[in-house]
Amino acid sequence: MGEQFGKEFWLNYWQRIKDMALSVDWSYIIEFIAFAVAFYIAFKLLKENKSGKIIALLFAAVIVFGFAFSLSSTIDSRTLVMVTFLLVIFVLMLFNTEIKRSLLGAGPKKHTKRDGMTVRDIEFIIDEITHAVQHMSKNDIGALIVLSNGNLPEGIISSGTVINADINAPMIEAVFYPKAPLHDGAMIIESEKIHAAGCFLPLIQNDSLPQEVGSRHRAALGVTTVAEVTAIVVSEETGVISIMRNGEIKKKYASDGDLKNVLSDYFWTDLTGKEAKA
Repeated sequence: MGEQFGKEFWLNYWQRIKDMALSVDWSYIIEFIAFAVAFYIAFKLLKENKSGKIIALLFAAVIVFGFAFSLSSTIDSRTLVMVTFLLVIFVLMLFNTEIKRSLLGAGPKKHTKRDGMTVRDIEFIIDEITHAVQHMSKNDIGALIVLSNGNLPEGIISSGTVINADINAPMIEAVFYPKAPLHDGAMIIESEKIHAAGCFLPLIQNDSLPQEVGSRHRAALGVTTVAEVTAIVVSEETGVISIMRNGEIKKKYASDGDLKNVLSDYFWTDLTGKEAKA
């Protein structure tokens, strides 16, 4: 009985597919092409950014929707257009950083991101900052790095020393070397340069913070309260790496991946967002 029902179901199903193929009009063809293009772009983007789980989810959603579309007589062309639109919006919202990276990194390497910088240059800077922070963490060297959009109060910059140096791991570690004259202050990174070092930041006044939260952490929380910036702190006592934003500790015990994510957001979202508003 069940086997007979299964055969009848699939025979009816394939007959329905044939009927749909014979009765299809141009609007369905155009919508199918639009959906296929959107799916290809989403798949290519996810593959480039090694998002295997999302790719699997995307495939599953397309298969389920396609099967439901082929079975139901209530799903019209407008539904297909709406699903395609929602798919595109979902990808744009969830992967805006990766989209910028992929689009700006497409084509010959002579294409630049900003100020003569290539995608490879930015990836090099991200790796150098990550390497320096991890190395200081392993050696319990305290550090405070602020990722600025150029919106810090002028008093903060003037409290330190403007150096406008290229970003690389040896330079960062040299600034925070315990016997270096600028090691106690904050380093300000702005775009592709170490803009200033040895800067003094406003300490957050919050009695509810644990006693183990030291002056570097309080300074990082303070500066992210007065300006829309991100701060990376390495504890001198424990070597723990923390990431601060909006007056909160967003990530404690930050890993290599966490650092690269926040740096990627800075270079591909924060800076480009600032430029878009200008």
